[in-house]
Parts: sequence; structure tokens; C-alpha cells
Amino acid sequence: MLKKTALHDLHVKLGAKMGEFAGYDMPLYYGEGVIKEHEWVRSSCGLFDVSHMGQASLTGEGSLALVQKLTPSAFAKLGENRTKYTVLLNEQGGIIDDLMITRTGDEEFHMVLNAGCKDKDLKWIESHVSGDVKLKYYDDWALLALQGQKAEEVIRDVLGIELKDMPYMSLWYQDYEMFISRLGYTGEDGFEIAVSNENAPALAEKLVGHDAVKPIGLAARDSLRLEMGYALYGHDINAETSPVDANMTWLISKSSEGYFGYERVHKDLSEGVDRKLVGFKLIDRGVAREGAEIRDADDKVIGELTSGGHSPTLKASIGMGYVDTDYMRSGTKVFINVRGKNLQAVVSDLPFIPAKTKSQKKNAA
Repeated sequence: MLKKTALHDLHVKLGAKMGEFAGYDMPLYYGEGVIKEHEWVRSSCGLFDVSHMGQASLTGEGSLALVQKLTPSAFAKLGENRTKYTVLLNEQGGIIDDLMITRTGDEEFHMVLNAGCKDKDLKWIESHVSGDVKLKYYDDWALLALQGQKAEEVIRDVLGIELKDMPYMSLWYQDYEMFISRLGYTGEDGFEIAVSNENAPALAEKLVGHDAVKPIGLAARDSLRLEMGYALYGHDINAETSPVDANMTWLISKSSEGYFGYERVHKDLSEGVDRKLVGFKLIDRGVAREGAEIRDADDKVIGELTSGGHSPTLKASIGMGYVDTDYMRSGTKVFINVRGKNLQAVVSDLPFIPAKTKSQKKNAA
């Protein structure tokens, strides 16, 4: 039997088309469809139920050392209530999962794990917990993602909280009943709100009651993240790919050593890799999907798409995939085989469209 989040009844009430995702019965889209939902998030504000994701914490002396053993990122200088995107690595340097980690104290860290990976993530982390470190999983908390340029306005109108000065990738809370993080997986400004399962339905109804907000399903969440070139675990990254393969070298700390998979990651950085994850735009008409072969002008297979679909913003087919490094330069012409036909495509820089997160807005000012 599929699991249900605390908002399941609300999704049904709002007319969602439900479907299985990571063992949960989740909203795929609502009445207006995926494209309209995608466009609404880009122009206004959408509410996503991401309560199927895992929330956990590490506390106690030794937590900092453990986090820096589990990931290739540095957390020693990270400020309190600031967040980093990073990856859990196995002993071979492969990616167990990508996740958000917030430092909530000197030896306190909060983690948000992918829905399909949270059970294995927790087992992996727990197997390395020792001494005074404690791992706690919050299965009685929901997580709502409010995404879009009007998200700040909605938070102010609905909750009476002014967050205009809140930095990107940071956490805000006034008490221990609600935690608001300024981040998301759409490339828009927005927030993720952690609240108890008991209080989640009422909060969600208040949020969607705002004129700027519409409920958004997981299908639009996927097209939104694809436009930003954000990797999807189990598709673009997995236990065999290293962060170097996945073009995630920016999250690898130059000063960190001794983390799981360090030898492979260090070798990949110093000697290079045979393939890398890059973006693609189709020139010919058509839509390229995951699994499509990437070929060169001589019809030689040089890679494979790991994500692909239609971009409502660009009105074009886009995708991501791994190619031989000889073909990874932006602007390189390639072909993507769709149902036996080679369609012209070009290697594209990521993201496909500019991010509009708080930090990006400041940088553009």
C-alpha cells in the first residue's frame, strides 16, 4: 500500500491527479495541467507538497567531524542557520544521495534527504554514528515548498512574517513549531516550510487561499528543475557517478581530506574523467527523453540522456546526459536519437535559464 503525506486529503479535495512516487501517493498535476503549473511558478507562486522527503538531524560532539566524513564539503566555517547543498559519498566515491544540510549549532546539523533514498541514507549515516553523536529522524513533520517571485509577499500576507532581508540558503524560526528555509529546487526565489503533520493541512489551505498561489504537482517540479540543470538522483546521479563526473566540483572543498571516496574524487580532479554531465538543446523538432542515445556526426554513440523533456519557458526540448569529455564544450553539435531518428542538438551551458533566487537577484543588482 502506498504511503500518504499529511496533505493527501487536501490534494484529493483540490482535484489532483495522483500517482506513485517513491512509495507515496503524490499529486502529479492539478486541473490546469503541467505546462500551466510550470508557467505559474515562473510568474507568480506555487505550493508543492514535498513531505515525502526525509528530515533528520545529527547532534552531539563529533557531529561536525561526521558530516565532513560523509560529504566532500566543508562545514567548519559555515555560519549558524546557514545551509549547503552537498552529496553523501560511498567508500568508492559514488553518490549515495544529494541533500541539503543546515548547521543549526556548533555540533548540530539538520538534513533534508530525497524521498527515494532516505531509508538507505539513514542506514548509512547511522552505521557511522559513534560516541556522543545522535541521529534523529522526524517522520511526524511535513515539508511544504513555496516557490516563485511572489513567495516573499505570500509569507508576509499569510503568516505575517517579513523575510525580505533573509539570505538565500538560510533558516529562520521564531519558535519550534515552524522552520522556514530560503531555498528550493526550481531556480525561483522561495521557501521550504517544515511544520508538524498535525498543523500542515491548515497551513497549506491558508497558503493556496492566497490569490498568488496555486497548488503544483511533481510533474511541473521536474520540468522546473530540468530548466535549472539540477540533477535528479537515480537519473542524473547515482552510486556509480562521482561529483566530478556530475560536474559538481563546486561543492568539493579544496581543504577537505579523509571523507568517504576521497581517493577517487582526488584522482578524478587531478587526472580528469572520461565523461561529464552536460546540458543539451534540440535544434530539430521533437522531444528527447531519458535513455536516448547521444551520437556524433559519424553516428558513433558518445553518451546517453539521463533527463529530458519540453521546456515551457524556452518552448524547446532540453535534456542532460553524460558524454565523452571531447564533446562537452558548450556549442558542440551532436545528435540525439529519438525513436530511431537522429535529431540535431547542441551542448548547452547550465542552467538553461537564469536563476532568480535571492542571491542571484542581489548579484544582478
